[in-house]
Parts: sequence; C-alpha cells; structure tokens
Amino acid sequence: MKLPLFYEDIIKILPHRYPFLLVDRITELELGKKATGIKNVTVNEAFFQGHFPEKPIMPGVLIVEAMAQTGGVLARLSVFDEKEGFGDSIYFMSMDKVKFRRPVVPGDQLIFRVEALRTGSKVWKMAGKAFVLNDLAAEAELVATIG
Repeated sequence: MKLPLFYEDIIKILPHRYPFLLVDRITELELGKKATGIKNVTVNEAFFQGHFPEKPIMPGVLIVEAMAQTGGVLARLSVFDEKEGFGDSIYFMSMDKVKFRRPVVPGDQLIFRVEALRTGSKVWKMAGKAFVLNDLAAEAELVATIG
C-alpha cells in the first residue's frame, strides 16, 4: 500500500462519510502495529456552529472518534483479505483512560498516533494520542471490533 492514504483511499477502508469522516490522511502505517493520521481543523466544520460560536473548540468526543478512525484504518488493513475485501464494518466498542490536555481550535492540524496493544481478527485494543504540533491534545485507550 502506497502512503500517504488520501480521502479517496480512506473511504474504501472506513464506512464513514462527510461530515463524520474525521481523518484527512494516513501518513504512516505499520500493519498490526501502528498508524499516524492527520485531521486539518478548519473554521467551517459544522460542529463549530454550536461548540462554541464565540470561541470555537473542537469537541473532545470528535477528537477521540478521529483517533478511533485512524485505528480503524490500521485494524482493517492489517486483517485485509484479498478475496473477501473489507467485508464487515468496524465498530467502536469502548474508550478508557481518556484525557484532554489542550483545546483544539480552527487552524490546528491534529496528528493522531495510534499503536496496537492487542490485535486479533475481530477485536483490537489500541492506544491513541492526538497532537497539535508537538503538544499532546488528547489521549485514550480504544477498543474496536470488526464484524
């Protein structure tokens, strides 16, 4: 697989679509181990209309969802079967140890680093971190299932 993965590649892997596809690019990928994704945060994101109009801040749950989507790309590509294609969707099951360290605002570029903690054909546990420049913005442990 040739990196980086762009929108056209990501929508073949994940079921998410606008406005809920929250990963713009996958820049690094080591199957079964780790992935790095990017989200360019712009002022025209729909969620900024209500969160918050005078001081826009990206909702923390969407930062965690974007980390999970980066992990979803890692998991689905790691268990990809040429004959079956991607088959079943991937579902977010749980999040633990979630911490938000700084606000994410329009103009920021989020960099997601996701590392597999436990892998399998169906259930994956991953540690994710979201950075703006070199500042940690959020972190979480994520569990997802394929199928």
